[in-house]
Amino acid sequence: QTIFDSVSVALCGDGCLQEGISHEGACFAAHEGLDNLIIVYDSNDVTLDKMAEYTQSEDTAARYEAYGWEVVTIDGHDLAAIKKTMDGFRSAKNGKPKLLVAKTIIGKGIDEVAGTNAAHGEAGVAYVADAKEKLGLKEPWEVSSDTRDFFKGVTTAKTEVYNKWQDTFKAWKGANKDLAKKLDTFVKGEVPSAEEMFKGIPEFDQDADIATREAGSVVINPVADLVPQFLSGSADLHGSNKNYIKTGGNFGRGFDKTYTGKNFYFGIREHAMGAIMNGVAFHGMFRPSGATFLVFVCYMRATIRVAALAEIPTTYILTHDSIGVGEDGPTHQPVETVSSLRVFPNLDVMRPADPEETVGAYVHSAQRKDGPTALILTRQNVRTLKEIPVKTRREGVLKGGYVAKKETGDLKLVIMAAGSELQWAMDAAKEIGDGVRVVSMPCMSVFDKQDQKYRDEVLPPACRNRMAMEAGVGSPWYKYVGLDGKVVGVEKFGFSAPGDIVMKEFGMTAENCLKEAKAMM
Repeated sequence: QTIFDSVSVALCGDGCLQEGISHEGACFAAHEGLDNLIIVYDSNDVTLDKMAEYTQSEDTAARYEAYGWEVVTIDGHDLAAIKKTMDGFRSAKNGKPKLLVAKTIIGKGIDEVAGTNAAHGEAGVAYVADAKEKLGLKEPWEVSSDTRDFFKGVTTAKTEVYNKWQDTFKAWKGANKDLAKKLDTFVKGEVPSAEEMFKGIPEFDQDADIATREAGSVVINPVADLVPQFLSGSADLHGSNKNYIKTGGNFGRGFDKTYTGKNFYFGIREHAMGAIMNGVAFHGMFRPSGATFLVFVCYMRATIRVAALAEIPTTYILTHDSIGVGEDGPTHQPVETVSSLRVFPNLDVMRPADPEETVGAYVHSAQRKDGPTALILTRQNVRTLKEIPVKTRREGVLKGGYVAKKETGDLKLVIMAAGSELQWAMDAAKEIGDGVRVVSMPCMSVFDKQDQKYRDEVLPPACRNRMAMEAGVGSPWYKYVGLDGKVVGVEKFGFSAPGDIVMKEFGMTAENCLKEAKAMM
């Protein structure tokens, strides 16, 4: 039985197709043969400021045909032509996405602004009442009798179609009990508990020092097994991001790809990647993730904002997280990027310090149902913090921040750090003595959601002598260190050299952490 045969329909205008993402998305859809995608292009030759001809002269239909789309141009006011074309699009399984170019007159019926960009904004408002009167509409929200007549019988007809589908679905469930159970899990958005996931992810070798992106390459596989609706993908950087689901297969058409694949090859299309992830998440059954270098996340910020605003569970795997990138130089060394992501409402930005914290970060992203998560991972190796119990590291990440090293005497100083700098804070604290506490802060937004009692236990209000260290712009840390505290960060762009040299030049070392901490005691 066929239980899923729907199409996706999007509506756009001239301005929408001027955006660069229209190219990225259209190329991906055609290349992967997504013939159940239909775009209705309201082609009225208008943008807000001017008529469209003022800023564009390309042949949009030809552009989409060149991509490999099926393109049909009609009179957009001809309802019969619209229905005929849409019916044809829905039934055509030709490996081509569809573009319906509907030539229309904007503001039709309001003679004063019809066919001009004035109808795009407020200029036509003054004429709306007269236009409605000409159409015989007397009430502000009146629906004309012609419209009501057009939709007569639709509910009955569609109900019959739906009931027939329910019968098919029931028969399918009876014949495919295991798949039906999995589908029910997907639809309900069910995932194992964090405790169950931790049990299913083996502990790392506590004597091995590896990059958190490398740890991520290990963690993502049991996560995908535990949460089978978890998908992955990369903007042409699987080899560097290390986020490939080994048993997932590749999504798409041709080569070794199928439409059951869990690994998406987005090409160098970060903006489209983010938008496609949002579309998959909005659909409701799958939990998409996508990866690129952290510095390239700026290409997809608009899509991250949508995900945060819409409260959908997307995951961004962002590697090469700091000046530690090294020889690629300042163009590829994120300095401001982590801080710029932290200002998004409802985006959990997680920068784990070692492999076990990376486990916690992945589990959090797989657990979250009310918004997106960004996983910020290193290119360079970091020290596995075996002096902190595995359970403490994993579970501490789920609270956003935790005590990594507790003072053994009177508390004189709190050192906070995230990501690759936590190792330096731990090393410095050992040298200073018994009055220093180290706090790991992998995710500020999650920590800020904890109750006041827990936050005060981690950051005692009585101790105002606080220092934070992170290889990036330090402004977000001041809400924790206060006016009496200090932030050791990176406030300018980096330079091209081996990563350890760049880190040392900018003071991201245990020695400098020790120096700055001693100066505060």
